[in-house]
Amino acid sequence: MQQLLAQDARRYSTFRLAATLSQVIKISSLAELQRYQPLQPPLVLGEGSNCIFLSDWHTDILRFVADSVIRNQQGETLMLHVEAGCNWHQLVQNTVAEGWWGLENLALIPGSVGAAPVQNIGAYGVEMADCCTYVDFFHWQTKSVQRLSREECVFGYRDSIFKHSFAGKGVIVAVGFQLQRKGVPRLSYKGLDHLPLDSRPLDVMHAVIAVRQSKLPDPATLANCGSFFKNPLLSANQFQALIEKHPTLPHYPQPDSQVKVAAAWLIEQAGLKGHRIGDVACYPLQPLVLVNYGAGTSAQLSELIQLIQRSVQQMFDILLEPEVRLLTQDD
Repeated sequence: MQQLLAQDARRYSTFRLAATLSQVIKISSLAELQRYQPLQPPLVLGEGSNCIFLSDWHTDILRFVADSVIRNQQGETLMLHVEAGCNWHQLVQNTVAEGWWGLENLALIPGSVGAAPVQNIGAYGVEMADCCTYVDFFHWQTKSVQRLSREECVFGYRDSIFKHSFAGKGVIVAVGFQLQRKGVPRLSYKGLDHLPLDSRPLDVMHAVIAVRQSKLPDPATLANCGSFFKNPLLSANQFQALIEKHPTLPHYPQPDSQVKVAAAWLIEQAGLKGHRIGDVACYPLQPLVLVNYGAGTSAQLSELIQLIQRSVQQMFDILLEPEVRLLTQDD
């Protein structure tokens, strides 16, 4: 167990707002986790690609960094047990390079494997839940690991049990995946629809990477947390009323009769693409991404969030919900 005092928050969030973290605990095994005795439940942090510290943080922040991968191939199926500290994109690259289907549409999503189930990360018509078989969750109270099936995780759009009844109760330590040697490529989204149906997983992954790199800034060079707002889910009646007024609205029917609409399009129609407040802005190439040009502040970010939400609600009667975790703690 490694204890790091008075840490700069910019090292732990890809949006890189200035703040101080009183104590960061880095734990690299389940045995260390069982010995850890916090006075109160810590804030669990992965690679910081979906978290923004809006203020200093005075209690423990825990990073579980164990990253082993256990493989069990059963004919045309590959079962994986992946510890939470494993880098997500590295996992995608490794499995796709071996010809396994399942994760190829989720390439280049930043962050760790342990953070993926919390958000049920997704992109280009695929969600992590599609190939997840279980999640291992360590409870602070009992110091034991509970294995939750995919159904018990209650996955939804950017949602899971880990955002609700399990929030603050422990830490995800491992995730199980099931991948297939034979698969059908998911090519319905723009940027992938030019690929042939006999594409390999590697072809799909390369196309996904090309699309993401053409629209999304690299957090290493321009501070951001990727897609900032969720794409709204509308009822059939809500969508019908909206599409009659705005026939060019990009939309994606969902299995439950709801319709997902593009938040980026809503923000652009509200005239906020490229809009800047101080050093915080809507990225000019993709307004769903908010960026920090270097000296952004939490006040500037909060003002821009409120402006976007207010403008979109006034124009479309839709309240955009942040996908990013906004972290603040009272002094």
